[in-house]
Amino acid sequence: MSEILEIIQLGNPILRQQAKPIDNLADECIQTLIDELIATVAKANGVGIASPQVAESYRLFIVASRPNPRYPNAPTMEPTAMINPRIIGHSTEVVKGWEGCLSVPGIRGLVPRYQAIEVEYTSRDGKLHRQELTDFVARIFQHEYDHLDGIVFIDRVESTQELMTEQEYQQRIVQQQNKTL
Repeated sequence: MSEILEIIQLGNPILRQQAKPIDNLADECIQTLIDELIATVAKANGVGIASPQVAESYRLFIVASRPNPRYPNAPTMEPTAMINPRIIGHSTEVVKGWEGCLSVPGIRGLVPRYQAIEVEYTSRDGKLHRQELTDFVARIFQHEYDHLDGIVFIDRVESTQELMTEQEYQQRIVQQQNKTL
């Protein structure tokens, strides 16, 4: 059973640092960190988590989209460790969508992101992957990628008018979406 890690919160200086590349994937500490991140994001009802969010400043994050109380309409995918990821291309189309963050609890923001991105990353077994991500999964990748560069989602919100509490988000946005489904 993997340990559930403490998620650091906005104000912790590690969240504002540039994360270090991972040179040795075979390092047992890195493989353990991947397992702990997967367990932590599941327990916290997140759809992604970056290692700086658990005070480990490495270029590593997990994308783990699935329906949960925080994101009831999220698509389902296997939790995927993305090591030393890069965005190598993107669509011209930018769409705004609601985001929250495990390191910024209680707040949601309307964040502009590329609708489609082409990415490269190394998986935990050392294989290089290149793929196109779209829509919600592309949003998760971009959100987590920002964490590796010391950026949090509220830095990308265009106006404070586009912020709301988690409670209002659940009442106004999630309930409204569920009525139209």
